[in-house]
Amino acid sequence: MDEAERESGPWRRNLRVLWFCTFVAGMAFSEIMPFLSLYISSLGDYTKAQVTMYSGLVYAADFFVSAIASPLWGMVADRKGRKLMLLRASLGTAFAMALMGFATSVWQLVALRALQGVFAGFISNAQALVASQTPRKHSGASLSTLMTGVTSGMLLGPVIGGVLAQIFSIRLTFFITALLLLSTFFLSWIFVEEKFKPVAPATNVDGHKSHNPLAAFPNPKLILVLLSSTLIVQFGNISISPIISLYVKELMHNVGPITVVAGIIAALPGISNIFASPRLGRYGDKHGSGRVLIFGYIFATLMYLPQGFVTSVWMLGALRFMIGISDGALFPEIQTLLTKNSPVELTSTVFSWNQSFQSIGNMMGSLLGGWIAGVFNYNAVFISTAMLMLINLGLVWWLVPEIRKPQAQVAD
Repeated sequence: MDEAERESGPWRRNLRVLWFCTFVAGMAFSEIMPFLSLYISSLGDYTKAQVTMYSGLVYAADFFVSAIASPLWGMVADRKGRKLMLLRASLGTAFAMALMGFATSVWQLVALRALQGVFAGFISNAQALVASQTPRKHSGASLSTLMTGVTSGMLLGPVIGGVLAQIFSIRLTFFITALLLLSTFFLSWIFVEEKFKPVAPATNVDGHKSHNPLAAFPNPKLILVLLSSTLIVQFGNISISPIISLYVKELMHNVGPITVVAGIIAALPGISNIFASPRLGRYGDKHGSGRVLIFGYIFATLMYLPQGFVTSVWMLGALRFMIGISDGALFPEIQTLLTKNSPVELTSTVFSWNQSFQSIGNMMGSLLGGWIAGVFNYNAVFISTAMLMLINLGLVWWLVPEIRKPQAQVAD
């Protein structure tokens, strides 16, 4: 599909519909998180240590399977269509979520979270469909706008999930969440339109069929660096999640409404991200996505480092709010650069790889973040994350110097 076809196509309607769908999906995925550990403890007579261990297994099962399954679904999407993958992901995750409401043992819950990982990919396929149908001069703004749908949903999800569990029950909340995901299936089926052309097998420069999945990309090194960047950024973000409430408790000297303050602190990056992401995306479309990405790494380093040395919860809150700005520069611009440097027919493949690297970052971050805090202290997690951002900036700066050009390289 050339630029004229994209410009005259239904990309604006797709963006509006999928913004709402990703908002609902983000809300559905995050609303079960506040009480998942409580649900686990209700499935048996477990000690505190056992609940902690089983919670880790339940959380990790989804990410582990998703990291393996995502690239396979991405290849199917580039051959059969991204809309089909939206329908597969929304219907499959709705089914898995409903079954969780019937779980009677923790191992059933682990298996069903793994099943959810098999069907994962609604958000990444929504991103791939928008990227493949949108004129490339608007791709940064469109992907950044789509990201605000996910972020908004994930911000509201824990609050709505907690209210639903309080009013109804934890089990019934799984069924309500499944219905929400089912609504995204029907919305995608009825309103999303895709002008799809199947991908041809990858070929080498001499035109022969290649078994190298990167053979069709004009700059494979750039793709690998960007995918690794997704892993590192997600690792840094998630490594802080397990300890943020404990850090707040320490800063408040165990006095006051700790859970309320911790919830507000956790939500602050998402709030600033909603406002910053579309603006940074539009700037990147005009002046170069690479510039925005480099800014994101520098800004993230400057914001993460002092979080390890704060002495009040107010200082932490202000710095966490700023992290939403760096996230708005990093995640959408990585996706935009992947889009602009990939053949359009391989959009789903590269976005599924990106999801896989993100899932690995989720797993590693949640495991190692707690370990770093246990061996050293809470502040060490923030300092190590700042160092990771700096290392990632160095990788991007030296390995792919073309990313520093005023306008991002575009692969036709």
